[in-house]
Amino acid sequence: MRVTVVGAGVAGLTCAHAFAQRGAQVTVIERRSGSGQGCSWYAGGMLAPWCERESAEPLIAELGLESLAYWRREVPDVPNEGSLVLAQSRDLPDLRRFSRRTEGYEWVDGARIAALEPDLEGRFDQGLFFPTEAHLEPRKALAALTRRLTDEFGIDVRFEADGPDGAGDEADLVVDCRGLAARDQLADLRGVKGEMLVLYSTEIALKRPVRMLHPRIPVYIVPRGDGHFMIGATSIENDERGRVTGRSMLELLGSVYALHPAFGEAEIVEIGADVRPAFPDNLPRLRRRGKTIYVNGLYRHGFLAAPALARRAAELAFDGTRFPEVMDEDPREW
Repeated sequence: MRVTVVGAGVAGLTCAHAFAQRGAQVTVIERRSGSGQGCSWYAGGMLAPWCERESAEPLIAELGLESLAYWRREVPDVPNEGSLVLAQSRDLPDLRRFSRRTEGYEWVDGARIAALEPDLEGRFDQGLFFPTEAHLEPRKALAALTRRLTDEFGIDVRFEADGPDGAGDEADLVVDCRGLAARDQLADLRGVKGEMLVLYSTEIALKRPVRMLHPRIPVYIVPRGDGHFMIGATSIENDERGRVTGRSMLELLGSVYALHPAFGEAEIVEIGADVRPAFPDNLPRLRRRGKTIYVNGLYRHGFLAAPALARRAAELAFDGTRFPEVMDEDPREW
């Protein structure tokens, strides 16, 4: 089978991998100059299926558990340190509410928090620890996956290439992973803006992602190594790319400062924003029209859902397997 994958973000690259593993001859085309330069560029990279159950449907945890195993197996440097969820004393009701909506955690007291993250000693009395979760650095992970696709599978990855028009002229199947750009074919897609920043500090060290429950914007802090921390992310119902607002910056910085005052002296080394593609229910979809399969709607769960969706897309193409949990039953609803 000759397959053209349109888009080299996390969805496109994992789909290319899934199809290549089934023996397809795969070409990837990407309009940008490198892989993972869209939403994937600004992702947190938290592989946290249990934490996401707090605000997402159970399907996300199901997809996430499969994808967590994929990343651990297929790419290097996936720290398996778990996740930590914290709240200040006045916000402990939010922490208890968080616990009721998920599973896979253990309650930890101040001493246990200090043992997990010594730099947080004495700052929090209670928290939730999710020991089976992990995280990765999205840009490094996608670069490593791109190298595997080209070196091991001989996949032709073409950057600064047009698509999807003409992408399938010589292909038996087109896998459209363009994210929000696919609104020209998927009218029910909408954009949800996310803003993030990267801080640099030598005054604090963290081993694992920490979620800080804050009344205005709950934030997550993801260690990126060498004193760098990714701070994210807002979730705003518009499709305005690129612009980070002063309000969002203040609220992200205020939340992370509440985690530890050392972040108040940290250097801001990067600010970024992009638009996540989402369907009305914020759940991902596979849709097939003729010889095109659309993989889209990953919302804020790109790294958590993409490998599981990619495996399903390959089985749909090769075996005709249907997956009702991610496929619309009535194509007239498209």
